[in-house]
Amino acid sequence: MRFMTSSFDSRISQFTQHVGMALVEKLPGRSRWTLDLQPIHMNTHGVIHGGVLFTMADTAMGAALIGALQADQICATINVKINYFKPVFGGTVVCVSEVVNQGKSVAHMDASLYVDDVLVARANGDFAILKRKPPQSPR
Repeated sequence: MRFMTSSFDSRISQFTQHVGMALVEKLPGRSRWTLDLQPIHMNTHGVIHGGVLFTMADTAMGAALIGALQADQICATINVKINYFKPVFGGTVVCVSEVVNQGKSVAHMDASLYVDDVLVARANGDFAILKRKPPQSPR
């Protein structure tokens, strides 16, 4: 399992590159991502696959939290709940995420997803805040 760390740069993550997501704003406790939709993002009905929006929300929430962590901390998703409000047929998705409450070991996050300034989905999630373990020496 790979944890996101405060030094992890999601802009160059192979996964986010594969999906096509772009980090456009990252502040402590807040992030904004965009995704220009392509045919690969659609389901068999020509609507964006719900997993694409879920991926954006989860990634954006993690990135927002990373900016609020100490250098020796990492985070991992505990759970995410998402509500889909409108079908998306194309365009650019914008996902804005923020820390709602950050405790010592758990943070509660929110993410809102928009297309053309219309709210299409909203997610919230809980993320574990953990101490980074020192790297283990090879055996």
